Amino acid sequence: MSVNNLSLHSITSIVGKLPCETSLRHHLSKLDLDSLREVQSKILAYSQNTILKPGKSYDFAVDFTNDPYYGTAVETNSDYVIKSRQKDSTTSFYSYISLYIITTGHRLTLAVLLVKRGIPKTEYLKTFLAIIRDLKLHIRVLCLDRGFYSHHVFAFLQSENVPHIVPVRNYGKVLGSVLSGNRARYASYTMPGPDFPLDLTLAIDVHYQKGKNGRSGNVNLGYVVYGISWNPRRVYHVYKKRFAIESSYRMRNIVKAKTSSRNVSLRYLLTIISFLLKNIWVALNRLYFSLHQRGPITVNENLFRFDLFKSLVWEGLNFQLVVIVRRPLRDRHT
Repeated sequence: MSVNNLSLHSITSIVGKLPCETSLRHHLSKLDLDSLREVQSKILAYSQNTILKPGKSYDFAVDFTNDPYYGTAVETNSDYVIKSRQKDSTTSFYSYISLYIITTGHRLTLAVLLVKRGIPKTEYLKTFLAIIRDLKLHIRVLCLDRGFYSHHVFAFLQSENVPHIVPVRNYGKVLGSVLSGNRARYASYTMPGPDFPLDLTLAIDVHYQKGKNGRSGNVNLGYVVYGISWNPRRVYHVYKKRFAIESSYRMRNIVKAKTSSRNVSLRYLLTIISFLLKNIWVALNRLYFSLHQRGPITVNENLFRFDLFKSLVWEGLNFQLVVIVRRPLRDRHT
């Protein structure tokens, strides 16, 4: 289903001698959402053991991605249908939050969680930190987008002693004056909060427009940083790697099975599978298509494109299905 963007209805009509659509839906309806949450990181870890080294430090990113939903929310899925700005002709979405390694050559999705209304972002971060610890990995830095710019998130990350980078939301006269200058620098800012003020460290990198897009002058790019002591330009370049997670979402959408089901567990399972396929492709590239040279490992992705990977998976599944069907009935349970 996933490799060819098919639905349950389509797969049963294309691949012969499969159980009927009704039977498939009956068994898939037995999926338990809590069980999927518990095992999703283990499923995604299937391809990680050959690439990641316990005890080593990596750069991580956390971000949200939305899948359009065109139905109406009902009692069984209303907690998971999220409203957001219009995209693909709808304002209703199933939202997922993922943990991703942005270190070059190790770009794997370690976990993906289904977003539920009313759950604070710190709860998802707490789950991700536990997964990283279980894998015995270390965080060199955690990159988050502006959606995580809040007193609650910063207080939590500082309490857990997690090195992180988050771009500043520039609003108010105080921040406006801090983000006004002509040279790269560090600055301090006290964020007001409901219970206590929080001291933040800002790394500010300055970029000159040089007539780009008809603009001149400079731009101050501010980042909330903690647990790192890099110069502002390095902070800027490391944070730029966070956008690799957007690429993982685009690639994952290529192998996202189609469904109009209201079954939350089914949608979550299909999402996990789409990220798993992307992880397997990354692992295969790293293991078999790395360039032999001195220095860091370099992967030539042109040698094994994702489209080729999809085709091979589809052909392999077709072959396996044919072999299973042709086995004598008395041997099928051996």
